[in-house]
Amino acid sequence: MSVRTSTQTFAVSESIGFLLIFTMVIVGIGLVTLYGYPMLLQQQTSADEQIMEKNMIVLQNDVKSLSYKTVPYTETSLKVGGGSLTVYNTSPSPPSPYPPSSTIDIFDDGGHPYASGGFVSSFHSGELRYESVSADRDISLQNGAVVARNLIEKGSTMLAEPRWYYDSTTNTMVINLIGINSTASMSRAGVGDVQMGLNTANFTVWNLNGATVSVNYTPDTVQDYSVAWDDYFRNSQKMIRASGTPGTGTPVQYTLPFDLARPETLVIKKYDVIIQTL
Repeated sequence: MSVRTSTQTFAVSESIGFLLIFTMVIVGIGLVTLYGYPMLLQQQTSADEQIMEKNMIVLQNDVKSLSYKTVPYTETSLKVGGGSLTVYNTSPSPPSPYPPSSTIDIFDDGGHPYASGGFVSSFHSGELRYESVSADRDISLQNGAVVARNLIEKGSTMLAEPRWYYDSTTNTMVINLIGINSTASMSRAGVGDVQMGLNTANFTVWNLNGATVSVNYTPDTVQDYSVAWDDYFRNSQKMIRASGTPGTGTPVQYTLPFDLARPETLVIKKYDVIIQTL
């Protein structure tokens, strides 16, 4: 009996040990699934966003080459992960489902007032937008700038600035307006080539004759990047916010001159960039 009892005790101990080890393995797998997998997904999402931020800045440099360096054609290979890259034209027409982007008007209180159309009337820049599926975050290349916004939060930020500048030597303000268009409705997920070319380019020189120039920025009511542009206008360009509140989907007006200098000449350059393939 004693030998038989020892054998039974050993068998029971072995079963309990197996159950304990099996339970620990199951608990470990559960913890990894519960905490580790979402963390891995979050890190992958963050990596996709960081890659797309860099990609959009690369595409911004391509647009600069087309606009300012008279390069006729650019081609960039990139990977779009965790979302899609879509072209939103400056002036969509049916059957395109895409609404126009934000609007810029430039006018003065002298010979080119807002009521008569001003220097620039209802300029839609269009955009090349990355829309993240998992993080609800958009990154947009619009009017020569790269801006980003979270869909679940108000506000936006500018990742790379456009090329507007004031030349103090000649007392000249230069504003570059860049429109983005495509030959057809385009969207891309995964690996692809972005091929772009310059369609048209023109510039106009205006003598201000002491007039005060205003810039009216009307954001897209759905894709509102007005906070990012407000920071650029007021902090980088030293403009004065005359009316409106950024982030509310309503027009915001800014005025020149800058802090002390009143520009005598205004140069407005317009470029139309065509995205041929994604």
